[in-house]
Amino acid sequence: MLGHEWAVDLLKGHLANGRMRHAYLLTGPQGVGRRTLALRVAQGLNCPQPTSPGFPCGSCHTCQRIERMQHPDLVVVQAEEGSSTLKVDQIRTLQSGLALAPYEAPYKIALLLRFEEANPNAANALLKTLEEPPRQVILFVTAQDTEALLPTIVSRCETIRLRPLALGAVSEGLHQKWALPIEQARLLAHISNGRPGHALNLHNNPDILASRQQWLDDHQRLLSASRVERFRYAEQLAGDKTVLKETLTIWMSLWRDILLHVSRASAPHTNIDRESEIAHIAANIQPETAQFMLQLFNQTFLRLEQNTNTRLTIEVFMLDLPKIA
Repeated sequence: MLGHEWAVDLLKGHLANGRMRHAYLLTGPQGVGRRTLALRVAQGLNCPQPTSPGFPCGSCHTCQRIERMQHPDLVVVQAEEGSSTLKVDQIRTLQSGLALAPYEAPYKIALLLRFEEANPNAANALLKTLEEPPRQVILFVTAQDTEALLPTIVSRCETIRLRPLALGAVSEGLHQKWALPIEQARLLAHISNGRPGHALNLHNNPDILASRQQWLDDHQRLLSASRVERFRYAEQLAGDKTVLKETLTIWMSLWRDILLHVSRASAPHTNIDRESEIAHIAANIQPETAQFMLQLFNQTFLRLEQNTNTRLTIEVFMLDLPKIA
């Protein structure tokens, strides 16, 4: 684990003293380390040769299979590919599996990822397992925050709230533990906003960084583009709603940096590789324009969630995008 020492110490104590709870709720933004922490505890519970109580060796066959989420006594439940909803049938299948004794390890581990995506029937179905947990079963539930879940689920779990790390800590960790060049480590720390898992995902998937660079270049070009060019780009974006949302998310992070710059705020920028661009835009607008743009992004995301006409929505956005030479 990179960071979250307090959470590591807490769970290490539970492991070492044999006081594991039957269910843990790990909350925080995606990429902050929720799944990694759960997997480390699963390794600590089931490693046949721990270096000390609560510390898995990390190299044995059991630890390696848990790391890859391929151990027979580790059940991972999440929304199926192509779906944004975790369904009740998946919870019922999980319950059937948990009723059986562990196949080879001391404990059977259930890892329920992004449980805010569970539909109401799935959430209610999980309550039965939380109320009457099988022996030798530990559940880990991950979610953005407790407000997105049923209060009855939250009350039956021990909640561990993970928050983004200091940017310097992420940068130093990427440099020392994963041998990233210091400038790249610093950039990924800022882009990920202190989420080490997200930073590592960016490092391991250069295509994501290439897409980010292209979208930011497109944004810079669109600021001085004609209405015809903007509408042509809107038509292109409207063809893939997932790419559209990712593009808008990147642009929104840039406008947040612009607002910080024009307001002379001390908070760190996300897009530190675009500082000259940020300064140029900030020099040509009023603070109210940056505030308006952030409101526009929120309104656009809301309209997309409400299934309004995608192309019309992005065309309206393009009309409100400032004209900056």
